[in-house]
Amino acid sequence: MILLRAGNASEWTGPTGNNTWLHAGDPSVLIDAGVGNPEHVDAVGEALAGRRLDTVLVTHGHVDHVSGVPALLARWPGLEVRGEGGRPCSDGELIVAGDTVLEAIHTPGHAPDHYCFLDRTTRDVYCGDLARAGGTVVIPAGRGGDLRAYLESLRRIRALEPSRLLPAHGPIVTEPRRLLDAYVVHRGIRTEQIRLALADGLESVDAIVERLYPGLSERLLDAARDTVRAHLAFMQSQK
Repeated sequence: MILLRAGNASEWTGPTGNNTWLHAGDPSVLIDAGVGNPEHVDAVGEALAGRRLDTVLVTHGHVDHVSGVPALLARWPGLEVRGEGGRPCSDGELIVAGDTVLEAIHTPGHAPDHYCFLDRTTRDVYCGDLARAGGTVVIPAGRGGDLRAYLESLRRIRALEPSRLLPAHGPIVTEPRRLLDAYVVHRGIRTEQIRLALADGLESVDAIVERLYPGLSERLLDAARDTVRAHLAFMQSQK
């Protein structure tokens, strides 16, 4: 497994941008497509050392994960695209990647089409945007985000007892169970904070965001609003 960065560092994607993960054996498989930066495509080619890229597995259809597909197809015509922009994966499907086998695991919540991939040899999980070290994950209610589904996905991956999480952003997670448990606790705390805000008479999403995310960058406010809406929908579903 080779980590290749997509070259799209930003306030949104983090200081190192998106991670993509390459199994360079036969068949060769790249997990997530990046954003089409020529340097990233060249890095994939160098890592393949003359072999072709056979398959790209897109964890979900958000732009920082899928927009590199056209550049990869231009470099490797006939490349098989799985997920957004290609043939969908199916839950439990087994995919040969180099000298190992990946199991596709449907993990909606951050996005309806979100998949993680379990390496059945190492028990590593390529977790896309399910989790990341040093931050939380947006639940974009306006784009199919669903907090109930997200919590179920966290618990499903936790039950697999993964060795590590290999995320789409940030460093490798070497204590996955601790992080996944913390994510579940965090969402419970956030839900309670929103419940208290409502009890205090804060009726608008913007007012709740201002209380919960003081000083948040303007670029990230829409994401915070969308996550608050996801929590509100979750709370409504519990009534």
